[in-house]
Amino acid sequence: MNKVERSEVLGLAEYERVREPFRVRVIDEKKRRRTKLGDKASAIFENKDTVLLQIQEMLRTERITREAAVQHEIDTYNELVPGPHELSATVFVEIPEKEERERFLVDARGLEKAFAIDVDGERCPGKNDASREFAERTTAVHYLKFPLTERAERALRDVLEKKRKASEVVVELVADHPAYQARSRLSPETIVSLAEDLA
Repeated sequence: MNKVERSEVLGLAEYERVREPFRVRVIDEKKRRRTKLGDKASAIFENKDTVLLQIQEMLRTERITREAAVQHEIDTYNELVPGPHELSATVFVEIPEKEERERFLVDARGLEKAFAIDVDGERCPGKNDASREFAERTTAVHYLKFPLTERAERALRDVLEKKRKASEVVVELVADHPAYQARSRLSPETIVSLAEDLA
């Protein structure tokens, strides 16, 4: 999947003219790419569209126009776009009560290393950004890449190439940590969307 290029990012006034239909389309796409992960987390699988929306919204919110600052946002968010033979996800710890959330983030230190995707039983461990690791706690947001094994990628490509139905492929997002164990089977709609990332 190609990363977002500077030429694809609109200026503030130009973006304002197309913002509503663009947001509606990508938010609808994000719904298909979101999954709950147990009772304390959810994940959204990132692609070029989700990243472009985040870039445009950040530039709009912060009123960023200086070229170097625009490029910095593009470079930062492009880290979320999946590369060849991988999927990308942002996992959010969702505990509304602040004290409970803080206790959990301390108890679950190392959680960032505990995520995986299972495709038909083939485990693909997540890779996290080591610069976001802290010895005393984990974070509430995790940016992950999931390098796919050859067999896992083949299963998704079979869906893409219509050799298998998405409902026949078992894809699960997993958290396997002493403080948090969760497993979520992805819907056929989500699997189709992820398979399209490999096109």
